[in-house]
Amino acid sequence: MKLVFVPLSGRRAMRCAVFSTLFAMAAISAGVPAFAASGVVVGKDGVLTVPEQSPLRQRLQVTAAEWSAPRDTLSVPGSIMAEPSRVVPVFAPVTGRVASVAVTSGQHVKRGQVLLTLLSGDTAQATTDETKAKAGLVQARSAMQRAQEVKQAGGAATKDVEAARVLLSQAEAEERRAQARLAALTDQSGGDGTLVLRAPMDGVVATLATAPGVNITDQTVALLTVEDISEVWAVANVAEADGDDVHVGQPVAVTLPARDGIFIPGQVSAVEPDLHADTRRMRAIVPLANPDEDLKPNMFATVAIQLKQPPGLMVPQSALLMNNDRVTVFVEVAPWAFKRRVVTISYDEGEDTQVLSGLKVGERIVTRGGVLLNDD
Repeated sequence: MKLVFVPLSGRRAMRCAVFSTLFAMAAISAGVPAFAASGVVVGKDGVLTVPEQSPLRQRLQVTAAEWSAPRDTLSVPGSIMAEPSRVVPVFAPVTGRVASVAVTSGQHVKRGQVLLTLLSGDTAQATTDETKAKAGLVQARSAMQRAQEVKQAGGAATKDVEAARVLLSQAEAEERRAQARLAALTDQSGGDGTLVLRAPMDGVVATLATAPGVNITDQTVALLTVEDISEVWAVANVAEADGDDVHVGQPVAVTLPARDGIFIPGQVSAVEPDLHADTRRMRAIVPLANPDEDLKPNMFATVAIQLKQPPGLMVPQSALLMNNDRVTVFVEVAPWAFKRRVVTISYDEGEDTQVLSGLKVGERIVTRGGVLLNDD
């Protein structure tokens, strides 16, 4: 007689296989047959009876099935990070040379505060263009006014007035272009090409990558970064197998290795749809208020996510056996008498599994050593 094992999928298959192998090895090492052909009486109705003198009694463990609440939290590793919309890198809009730096790394700044000044030929050119455009606009307006006065006196044709109007429109457009160009560079510039860069928001200077005298040739490299960490994210790295248990709106408790005894309540605001290819984990985002800036970006964290799984009939995974393509357990029908029964299972909960059907609360089942029994 031979017990046939059919592989399960996922973690359940691995655990069942491990339990089966361990029990079989334990039985062999102890001198007990790996199968129940010796030391077990097989009845016609499929009941397996273990006689009093059978060594299997030392290997079997029988426990009553109980109704219990499953795991109520899912603890996953995570970290603190600055909210991306609150991190602003500051770039130089033109090439030039850094004239002065007014801040240092870690310094708090207010919106509009001077960060640094640049000397740039492009800024000088923009200022000159704006001055020329302004002078051209004044001249065009005067020409328009003269043409209208001459026409009213009967000394000019209508076409002369229309020509003056076209020149005025062109001068106005050029003035708007020059002003927009200058405004895009800075809200304060001098005719000598001085360009002032200001803080885009309230925050702290997170990084500073320049100094007075540095020549700026690459406008794609940030000179400094300002970030607002009055609100940060706790990012929970959820394993692929637990992805279906995490949803928007679930309450969480965040603990930090650097803050013993302190937990921070929060709520999942978003769950990223994609798994990270290198870690096979998805990220759940938990916004946290941080008015005192005690939470620093890149701090390690543990995020305990409150689950909403209902109570159920939970049994140890060591009790589950594969019989062909069915999951079974051995149920005690009389003292040291067992019968195989097919059960339907749901999800894994640590070392336990929820049984949906085939078993009742209070029924005693073999939770260890069931692989040593055989009724095939």
